[in-house]
Amino acid sequence: MAIKVDEALEVIYALNKKTPLQLLPIEQCVGYVLAQDIVASHNLPPYDNSAMDGYAIKLEDAGKTVEVQHTIFAGDNSDKILKSGYGIKIMTGAKIPFGCEAIVPVEDTTTSNDGVVLPQKIKPKNHIRDCGEDIKQEDILLKKGQKLHPYNITLLASQGISHIKVHKKPRVALFGSGSELKMHFENITQYQLYNTNTPTFMARLQELGCEVSFIGSAKDTLESLKEHIQNALNYDLIITSGGVSVGDADYTKEAFAHFGNEVFFDKIEIKPGKPTTFGKIKDTLVLNLPGNPLAAALNFELFGRSILLNMGGENTKYLNSITTKMKNDYKLKSGRRTLVPGFFDGNSFEVCAKFAPGMVTPLSVSNGFIMVDEKVDFIKAQSEVKFIPVNFEFNSSTQVDLVTY
Repeated sequence: MAIKVDEALEVIYALNKKTPLQLLPIEQCVGYVLAQDIVASHNLPPYDNSAMDGYAIKLEDAGKTVEVQHTIFAGDNSDKILKSGYGIKIMTGAKIPFGCEAIVPVEDTTTSNDGVVLPQKIKPKNHIRDCGEDIKQEDILLKKGQKLHPYNITLLASQGISHIKVHKKPRVALFGSGSELKMHFENITQYQLYNTNTPTFMARLQELGCEVSFIGSAKDTLESLKEHIQNALNYDLIITSGGVSVGDADYTKEAFAHFGNEVFFDKIEIKPGKPTTFGKIKDTLVLNLPGNPLAAALNFELFGRSILLNMGGENTKYLNSITTKMKNDYKLKSGRRTLVPGFFDGNSFEVCAKFAPGMVTPLSVSNGFIMVDEKVDFIKAQSEVKFIPVNFEFNSSTQVDLVTY
């Protein structure tokens, strides 16, 4: 019996499988998920310093001429004490000398035979960067479960951190099934087709930060499928496409059952992609997608991405949506949750001009989809819809309602 979409997602997120941890140099950590909180070991800046090339002065000397006898460069550990009637030339980043109450930029001063003439008005602490104004010691800089981007590396480097614990990238084994399918680098006859799903998912999984292995193309025989499954059992996740419907030559479910596959669900009340199947063989998760390219892709984006996000240790492990407006009227058949591909231009969502489960072009010209409630058979132009992006990440730390009603 088919389960509802929400129930299928609940099954996925109830699993406690997480990828193991590893220690990596910070320069190699972009795209990885942090497995520890990062706490600041010291203040940044570590001391009060100058934000400009200029002069360290006393406020009481505003409008006066001060004598300048010393210069402090960035990196100097000066012990000079500033007194009234004097100024100290200071470079950007240099430590503020004792007694300094403000910095006057060079361009705001003039020189005379007696020294440097200061402006009439000077604000207290002008152009002084306070110790710890950016980062304070014991601040939590990054939280466990964050996916790291290059500017997170800036924080780590600022604290002298060289290595951090991260979750390993999910290891995914991928194979297609179908005797009529050939890989794109093979020759085909008039009664054969190119396997579009496997190279597509290879590319998409790599884009999502997985380590992907292509196990090969299985024929529509029990023996061939068993051989491919056996070679994939040491991975975190196996993804197949095709062979999960009820045709005479669809042996995928039987082949996985041979290895003790614990099936969590084998049908979903969704269109397209009802026969999408999810299970587990020991510690290896198994996602069997339909063979039709668009059906496979849309169900991967909804269920496959959810599996990977949950497995990868991210805090923002739930898919999120962008609320927008429907560009045109759209009529559809009610009865099942429906995934509808289209394009979001920043202002509205437009449904693909034509699409069907077996097509390959719709997602190439789309950047996401909407999931329409089973009771809806018409969406009026300018109605509110929830767009689920594919071409960019937009995830959430809490589970959100993705359905357009």
